[in-house]
Amino acid sequence: MYQKYVKNAADRILSLFAIVVLSPLLIIVAIIIKISEPKSKVLFIQERSGQDRKPFKCYKFRSMSEKAPKNAATWELENAEDYITPLGAFIRKTSLDELPQLFNILKGEMSFIGPRPVILKETELLDLREKLGATKVRPGITGLAQISGRDNVSVEKKAQADAEYANNVNFLTDFKLMLLTIPKVLKGEGISEGKNDFKS
Repeated sequence: MYQKYVKNAADRILSLFAIVVLSPLLIIVAIIIKISEPKSKVLFIQERSGQDRKPFKCYKFRSMSEKAPKNAATWELENAEDYITPLGAFIRKTSLDELPQLFNILKGEMSFIGPRPVILKETELLDLREKLGATKVRPGITGLAQISGRDNVSVEKKAQADAEYANNVNFLTDFKLMLLTIPKVLKGEGISEGKNDFKS
């Protein structure tokens, strides 16, 4: 009942509210990105795996140059820092680059809490998620795997954490994960910027 009706409705209402309240910040970030990188697009739109592995277009503020490899996860890159813009480093550390995903939530493609949406070629993680039942829920901006280490955990641990959440979705868990995410974001913990930074 909660997952099918309450969570979906709450996500859409809260995302609309957040978009309205944060609209000045969204506009400011977009303007600064355009000024700092005039030839680049403000938004980075990439196909990600959604609920039941259905692909969808995920929105983020652009934090990397146009020269960055397409359809590659940041942690895969040998020298990711070479592609991340100065402003991009800041908005990634503060997770401001994730704000456009509020529109994905409003569209019903994502949730505030759930497994992080990954690119389609991350089949090892996606296969493990599917096997453990973690693909049956909508992906989220944050989730159990994120507060457990974010980028710096192995594929197996990510899938297990995602499955633990997906198989026990409830209001108290969502509320707890949201609260636990705040200090993680403020401290910029668990962010990996390429292979040289990644820890399993």
